[in-house]
Amino acid sequence: MKRIIRKAAVLGSGIMGSRIACHLANKGIEVLLLDIPPRELNDAEQAKGLSLEDPRVRNRIVNENFQGTLKANPAPLYDKAFASHITTGNFDDDLAKIKDVDWIIEVVVERLDIKQQLFERVEKHRTPGTLITSNTSGIPIHLMTKGRSEDFNKHFCGTHFFNPPRYLRLLEIIPTKETSQEVVDFFMDYGDRYLGKTTVLAKDTPAFIANRVGIFGIMDLFHSMKKLDMSIEEVDKLTGTLVGRPKSATFRTSDVVGLDTLVHVANGLYEACPDDEKRDTFKLPDFIDKMMEKKWFGDKTKQGFYKKVKGEDGKSEILAMDLDSLQYKEKSRVKFASLDQVRSINGLKEKISFLASAKDKAGDFYRSSYAGLFAYVTNRIPEISDELFRIDQAMRAGFGWELGPFELWDAIGLEKGLKFIADRGEKYADWVDTMKSRGISSFYKTEKGTKYYYDVQSEEYKAIPGQSAYIMLDTIRESKTIWSNSESAIQDLGDGIINFEFRSKMNSLGGGVLAGMNKAIDLAEKEYDGLVIGNQAGNFSVGANLAMIFMMAIEQEWDELNFAIKHFQDTVMRVRYSDIPVVVAPHGMTFGGGCEMTLHADAVQAAAETYMGLVEFGVGVIPGGGGTKELTLRASDRYVKDDVELNAYRENYLTIGMAKVATSAQEAMNLGFMVEGRDHYSMNKDRQIQDAKRKAQVLAEQGYQRPIERTDIKVLGQQALGMFKVGAFQMREGKYISDHDLKMTEKLAWVMSGGDLSEATTVSESYLLKLEREAFLSLCGEKKTLERIQHMLKTGKPLRN
Repeated sequence: MKRIIRKAAVLGSGIMGSRIACHLANKGIEVLLLDIPPRELNDAEQAKGLSLEDPRVRNRIVNENFQGTLKANPAPLYDKAFASHITTGNFDDDLAKIKDVDWIIEVVVERLDIKQQLFERVEKHRTPGTLITSNTSGIPIHLMTKGRSEDFNKHFCGTHFFNPPRYLRLLEIIPTKETSQEVVDFFMDYGDRYLGKTTVLAKDTPAFIANRVGIFGIMDLFHSMKKLDMSIEEVDKLTGTLVGRPKSATFRTSDVVGLDTLVHVANGLYEACPDDEKRDTFKLPDFIDKMMEKKWFGDKTKQGFYKKVKGEDGKSEILAMDLDSLQYKEKSRVKFASLDQVRSINGLKEKISFLASAKDKAGDFYRSSYAGLFAYVTNRIPEISDELFRIDQAMRAGFGWELGPFELWDAIGLEKGLKFIADRGEKYADWVDTMKSRGISSFYKTEKGTKYYYDVQSEEYKAIPGQSAYIMLDTIRESKTIWSNSESAIQDLGDGIINFEFRSKMNSLGGGVLAGMNKAIDLAEKEYDGLVIGNQAGNFSVGANLAMIFMMAIEQEWDELNFAIKHFQDTVMRVRYSDIPVVVAPHGMTFGGGCEMTLHADAVQAAAETYMGLVEFGVGVIPGGGGTKELTLRASDRYVKDDVELNAYRENYLTIGMAKVATSAQEAMNLGFMVEGRDHYSMNKDRQIQDAKRKAQVLAEQGYQRPIERTDIKVLGQQALGMFKVGAFQMREGKYISDHDLKMTEKLAWVMSGGDLSEATTVSESYLLKLEREAFLSLCGEKKTLERIQHMLKTGKPLRN
């Protein structure tokens, strides 16, 4: 049966309900968002003389919740305009409208009786065959449908989103014994392909997969850190980005999520898991009980494990809690010898292996925490999942880990992990010894571009299902790399398409990357049909190599710097003007030179979560790698097409001058970084390289022809120059910008106007690139620019001077 989701109803408009509605709207689904009508008037309604029957009152709860969600940061919608996809209502007046939807998802309060009562009402209006799911995070799925019809049960399952639904990629699919396999298969595919999720099949067990393992890990750490004499700051330093976990690490994450939420789940697991060998780990330690009594839940109560205060100088500072005294103190700087040593090691797995063997307190911490985690997950098979890879998928997508528990163990080594477990006095599951007895020493292996996992039931390796839908560079890199240098690599994706991958620090664009890009274009033109420029690092590219620019400017090596900028411009122009189609696949941070590379593609296949912008103003220069030229060209095209004098140029001028960054691929489209109709985005980042490959294939099959360099770009000369200068002068007079900002805006205006031309003129791309390069170089000679670059290199933050 083919299913299409055009309309959905979300029942419950709280934090999760409203945000799920927004994410469905991101996909273009028409959403009906419902909640209860108020039972009494508030003060404002009484003052207006309204009654409970007034439509403004009846939808007050849902409307307030929805409007509050729209103001959330980070934003739940790809584009604010998508809010129009959502209609609000209430259960009493509008529940009958669910007869017209394709999917009903329940997201009301976590009480079984309330859910059962709502489902009884739903069945009176639901059209047979309509999908119906619950977003519960812990209530047994099979208990919710007691008394419901066969058709209801057949089309019912759990669909557990993680908060915030737009950003956390996990979607656990939890069927009951009555759920149709067709429904399970549909949601596993739909969540992946259309909602951008890592869909993980979970069993109907307490807290399912991710929260069962994740909350255990946090509670285990709470109990063990005092034994290891660890402070909050030390634990957060060791459990963050250093080991491939989110920057918020452990205690900062708890403050964001809310300690009360974490405690609710932990208490639920203690009650629901009487046979769990580590049940006592879910008991709350004394310091958590005391924090709960004081209502120190975290951000929602303005204090938790951390507290923001203002000092005597008026500046804010973050204090950390001392768990012995429960008093706040200045954050201490964390120092471990192993942390200094690990900086020279490249690769996450290599770093983790080193840290787990370190002979200091940090090493003791890792060995203890990994021992508890490794033993626990072995004992959860087959309870929460039959396949170990699903546990790893859930932890990566739900908790933001770069490596799941079994992947971590592989990085450390099976025997080392077993020793850690023995040293801590834990017990792992018997199947691990069975695996060892068969001569298998890793949970995963990769052969010929296919990743396999150890299957506990069959006692042999099996291919992870669904891999054909993705191209994972980590999996194919060893067998498909056809060229590489220290900063980049080229892989054969098959079917006549190759991929060029940045591999420099932060994927910055320096000499090694540019050499690799030219090599990739050379190879593609000689032997292949098309080229994809894509990688699967955390971010596509943060831009040009600032350290190189800074050193050349300090040494006043202007000829060398001019050559470097010209080389960058020539390279991005080759991206556009080559004999094969080039598809760029940006994702995450795509700043500066990364944005300029994207602007020159034949087509763009972005990830939905792409944050793109020409941010060069933050380091004191204008875009010098073709970005200023390209936004001038695009303004010219809009000017000619729309005949709205100056508006297109003004908008693009402000986009550069204000260093605007799109917060989604859709917003990048709105800002003009992507081209409507030509460029697209993948909801699921894991599918992006495959989607980009298909796009390159289509362009090649359609008979790709190298474009002719543009010589018809309309620039407005003094007409635009005067407008830009007047606006910038007024900003300076109002003290909104600095003297150096004024200088940058004048340089930008000069380039986008085509120089001091007496009238509107058509010019070539080469002409604008020359102006752009000259302006960039002149700003590099400014003291304020060097201060900004140096500050950015030291802090990663822009400086206003």
